Amino acid sequence: MKIKLIMLLICGFAISFAKAQTSTIRGKVSDDSGIGIPGISIKVKGTSIGTATDVKGNFNLQHAVPATLVVTGIGYLTKEVVFNNQPNFTVVLQNDMQDLNEVVVTALGIKREKRILTYSSQEVKGDQLTQSKEPNLVNAISGKVSGVQITSSSGTPGSSSRIVVRGANSFYGNNEALMIIDGIPVDNSERGNLNSGPGTNRIADLDPNIIDNINVLKGGAATALYGSDGAKGVIIITTKAGVKNRRPSVNISSGFSFENPLLPELQNKYSLGTNGKYYDGVTQKTSTSWGALMDTLKINGQPAKVYDQSDLFFKTGRTYSNTISVDGGSNIGSYFLSYSNLKQDGTVRSTSFNRNTLFAKYNVQLIKDLNMTFSLNYANTKNNRQPEGYALESPVWTIFSAPVSYDLQPSLNEDGTQRLFRFSRNNPYWVVDNIKNRSVVNRFIPTFTADYKPLSWLTITERFGADVYVEQDKYIESRLSVSNPNGRLVDNNVNFRQYNNDFMVNASKTFGDFTADLLLGNNIISTYTQNMYANGLGITVPGLDNMSAASNVTYREDSYLSRKIGFYAQANVDYKKFLVLSLTGRYDGNSVLAKQSNFYPYGSAATSFIFSNFFSSGLSDVMNFGKLRLSYSTVGNASIGAYSLLTPFENQTVRNISFPYNGQSGFLIGGVLNDPNLKNERINEIELGLETGFFKNRVNLEVTYFSKKTVDGIIPNVAIAPSTGYNSTSVNSAEMRNRGVEVLLNVKPVKTDNFSWDFTLNYSRIRNKVLAIYGDLKQIGNGFTNIIIDQPYGVIYGTRYDRNAEGKLLIDDSGLPVVAERQGIIGDINPDWMGGIVNNFRYKQFGLSFSFDMKKGGDIQNNVDGYGYFYGTPKVTENRGPRVVDGVNINTGNPNQVEVNGQSYYQRINGILESVIQDGTYVKLRNVSLGYTVKPSWIAKSPFKAISFNITGRNLWIYSPHFTGGDPEVSSFGSSNGSQGIYSFSTPTSRSFDFSLKLTL
Repeated sequence: MKIKLIMLLICGFAISFAKAQTSTIRGKVSDDSGIGIPGISIKVKGTSIGTATDVKGNFNLQHAVPATLVVTGIGYLTKEVVFNNQPNFTVVLQNDMQDLNEVVVTALGIKREKRILTYSSQEVKGDQLTQSKEPNLVNAISGKVSGVQITSSSGTPGSSSRIVVRGANSFYGNNEALMIIDGIPVDNSERGNLNSGPGTNRIADLDPNIIDNINVLKGGAATALYGSDGAKGVIIITTKAGVKNRRPSVNISSGFSFENPLLPELQNKYSLGTNGKYYDGVTQKTSTSWGALMDTLKINGQPAKVYDQSDLFFKTGRTYSNTISVDGGSNIGSYFLSYSNLKQDGTVRSTSFNRNTLFAKYNVQLIKDLNMTFSLNYANTKNNRQPEGYALESPVWTIFSAPVSYDLQPSLNEDGTQRLFRFSRNNPYWVVDNIKNRSVVNRFIPTFTADYKPLSWLTITERFGADVYVEQDKYIESRLSVSNPNGRLVDNNVNFRQYNNDFMVNASKTFGDFTADLLLGNNIISTYTQNMYANGLGITVPGLDNMSAASNVTYREDSYLSRKIGFYAQANVDYKKFLVLSLTGRYDGNSVLAKQSNFYPYGSAATSFIFSNFFSSGLSDVMNFGKLRLSYSTVGNASIGAYSLLTPFENQTVRNISFPYNGQSGFLIGGVLNDPNLKNERINEIELGLETGFFKNRVNLEVTYFSKKTVDGIIPNVAIAPSTGYNSTSVNSAEMRNRGVEVLLNVKPVKTDNFSWDFTLNYSRIRNKVLAIYGDLKQIGNGFTNIIIDQPYGVIYGTRYDRNAEGKLLIDDSGLPVVAERQGIIGDINPDWMGGIVNNFRYKQFGLSFSFDMKKGGDIQNNVDGYGYFYGTPKVTENRGPRVVDGVNINTGNPNQVEVNGQSYYQRINGILESVIQDGTYVKLRNVSLGYTVKPSWIAKSPFKAISFNITGRNLWIYSPHFTGGDPEVSSFGSSNGSQGIYSFSTPTSRSFDFSLKLTL
């Protein structure tokens, strides 16, 4: 009996002990917005017992209580928590930005561990792009990446922006970075404007909300796999994707912003007229505002009214954005769907940009070792803009030069003619009603990728993609226009098709202490562009905006087809994860080159040494990471257009007769003798870098030095002796050098459960020099700038003040500055250095970020002031009193003592270009964003998983001590090489405020 009792006690104790050992631990793992995270590992510390979260982030396991759980997941900070039967047990994980940056997308969409990269690249996360609230992706990168210069062209909705990596490489070829979306190159040409001013760069068709991250590849070693197209730097854009084993998640965001223009400094004290005399603009017309003082002027016995022309003309712009996306997945696939609408009404009436985009991506594992990804990006954009710059039709010109004493409204006289205070220009209010420049684009970017792993160490990839769009542009200028009294119509249609195919074999093997990655691939790309242009003069039926209503129509059609085939290889070998060697080679064939030279090789060699692997444990606690890298590359630059080797026949005009004439076509051979032996430009580059991490990567510093040289640069139009029968020829003779230093600093000063602060600082200093042009030629023109031997690329050359040997101004006997007989260099558009700083703060549910960017130097030709000196409209002309110009008399050499009035002085320097060259130094508060995320517990019983609010301001403060225009970061005539460094009557950029709401279901 006693034995039975003892046995029962033992069994009872064993059962109760077993229950204690096998208690159920239940809980949930979520991110800081309360959304459950699938696939997170939960292990009991010190044991092998563990599990993973399901699609909702829930988990359960059996173990004794209390228990210490170790919670880990890729991209999140590891966390240890104690479970002691808490109800509604939830573990909140924080993003580990360092882990997220460990693997980056490089050339051809290949993912590499950032730690062992042998070249410089910099990543920008998608949330940083959308946080800036910039409609154009290029502008969203401003100030965030070292070595990258971004220049806006205009404040008109949809206007282009220029992005250049490590300075200009080509004299006349495209210098903007190559754009890659999910491994597929896409077109970023500037199109759409059929009159003066900038157009739209086609990357504006892309919705920033679908971007997961951007990686900027800067040097030749990073971009060599892209062949000659990648010589200018590459922007790798990776779109968002769904998550496997996750139920559908719906995200809805909506935003509204309003924009106010940043205006130049204009005077408001003096009336229309000349020499202090008032003109009424009706019986006496003039273009100048050198009239009477408004404070004392009376019109019809009443004090004269002051009309603030800019305030009356420009309105508050508005932008509306709405996006809805759905993502999720099963155990074999994932999906992401997104629709977005952006509607932007500009600060000039009748200007707008409307973008509708639809994006879908589906990833599926068909069989065990075969993964496929399909995606389709469709965009429909509509752009309405006005002529800008010098054009007689430009309304901004007339507004910035209009007198404050004249009311520009109404725009018509009683007889229907235009009402204006001056001759030869349109009334700006008439322009916005009667001149239209419309553009409609429908664009498709489909991609397909298949990855097959026949062996654990071997991957075969097939990737196909296309970029197809149709653009329809129309320009309408009604009758009674000053420039075209009978009216004008223009139709321009563009068909663009680009197909890209990559076939790659990637092998990765470990042999003892060595790990080797070998990539072999083939690329085929075909590009076709068709332009159909019709110009109609004389509208026979007013209001009928159809080319059939034009009395004189000329038509032109151009089409270009080019193909390129490339074979490439890359080998990466690392020894014990501290010594890495990377070799890249590519052999390209290009249809635009002569048969005897249309195949050409280039490549790169790079190495990195992670010296921190040899640190002692004490030193590693301070400096946990250190890497040196060195690379050399030689790559081509695809700056030859289709059929550039030929000398074609062209339509001709003989005296005043334009062909076709009376049904007879007329062609003569072109005036430019093209060289049939032209070859691609070549860029040779060396790069040296240091990357360090301190205090467990709380401080990360990267410093890079590069030096690159362009040889065999193409000059498409060099003058030759007319006796040859031609005016000019094309040559491979240009040379140019870029040297620079890039610095990137990431710091996390504070990081606690409730509060964190991190900031990123970047700095770049680039020096450019033109080494050779052609033979003994020392100078050649390039749009608004010039190319001169031993000078930076893009100096401003023109009329200047005449000075004596001591540098003092020479003054004529009338007391005014003298124009030098010989023109000279008066400015340099290249900045001395650029920098940016981005700060991010988080306190519980609140987030605050703000960013500054800076540019030191970089001259600007301020034509608003330059022409305004003649008109008497810049703010500085308010000082009109007599003055003695500081200088010496050109005839006597004695100090000038002749007094002149303000009008005479400013109208004299109006003819001296040097007088309007201004230093473009600026500090800009680019972006400020304040956000709040609702606590998950507050919405636990609602259908929402997350709710957040955001307020964002852009261009809130600009300090530009030497520039009198509205925004020193503007180039008024677009993104082309020759359009930089000029501020000239473009629609002002804006200061904006955005309010947005985001919901997750």
